[in-house]
Amino acid sequence: MASSALARISNLQRHFDPTEANSNKGGSDGFCGDLIKISPEVSEALLRGDAVVALESTIISHGMPYPLNLETAKEVEAIVRTNGAVPATIAILDGIPCVGLSMEELERLAILGKRVQKTARRDIALVVASRGNGATTVSASMFFASVVGIPVFVTGGIGGVHRHGEHTMDISSDLTELGRTPVAVVSAGVKSILDIPRTLEYLETQGVCVAAYKTNEFPAFFTETSGCKVPCRVDSPEDCARLIDANTKLKLNTGVLFAVPIPKEHSASGSIIESAIQKALKEARDKNITGNAETPFLLSKVNELTGGASLAANMALVKNNALVGTRIAVALAQLRKSCNKGNAESVS
Repeated sequence: MASSALARISNLQRHFDPTEANSNKGGSDGFCGDLIKISPEVSEALLRGDAVVALESTIISHGMPYPLNLETAKEVEAIVRTNGAVPATIAILDGIPCVGLSMEELERLAILGKRVQKTARRDIALVVASRGNGATTVSASMFFASVVGIPVFVTGGIGGVHRHGEHTMDISSDLTELGRTPVAVVSAGVKSILDIPRTLEYLETQGVCVAAYKTNEFPAFFTETSGCKVPCRVDSPEDCARLIDANTKLKLNTGVLFAVPIPKEHSASGSIIESAIQKALKEARDKNITGNAETPFLLSKVNELTGGASLAANMALVKNNALVGTRIAVALAQLRKSCNKGNAESVS
């Protein structure tokens, strides 16, 4: 127990002072040491071994219009706090990776919107080196969560293999991140604008455990079902916690994906959504919209074509994921504290 606490302290102390890390010790305009800034609230929770839930920031800057994006971000953080954990929204501000944002920083991101760079793992070094602002995607958020020791990350939906990906090789870095970063991701599956069967095949290749929450079928973001079965089902936060703990102790060094269906009352009509997706995909091809610009365009277009129904569904599933993810994080923290206590007693 003592060694575990000391390890957390050692890991966290390296993150306390980003100003010192950015000083000129290493030469003019150079970076030295560890560059990550952790908020005091998050630092203290990690030192105590309490539940912390990592949250991305791309949904704030690119997922919703202002001020709806700010209101949703505040509501999601409130859900995490109300259910017993500390929220840690992740972003890069003025070149400094931040884990845990203040209300002022959240508002800044929300107002800047799409002027903030959408930042996946590949973009992190560039945004930091250029002193830029970056809204972290799933892959970048997972990376920072892992570095500081946050085991549970909540998002709306992960990226995946794009439709016609067998020809374009357009595959989200979220999938490879899950294959190499030991963070549990709670999402409503993958966005239904993507190729769900191929995404699941790719995750299998990456060695990622995909578990559906209280169902046997992989959800399709806006809707509860996708027609794809999953190899693993979990029915409680405690089930999820044990799975994460086993994954960690076995040193598999992969993430775990928990797919949580959107609540039934918010589930959009599958046929309506699919029709809108097909129209949006055609327009994207006609306008030659590709790469990391494609997903925001498609989601915006689908929302427009469904008269706002998809945006309402998106907001509902994010909040539900936050609730489920927080319960998982709390169960995991309790499990680990119990194990540490038992180990200490057996030694004494």
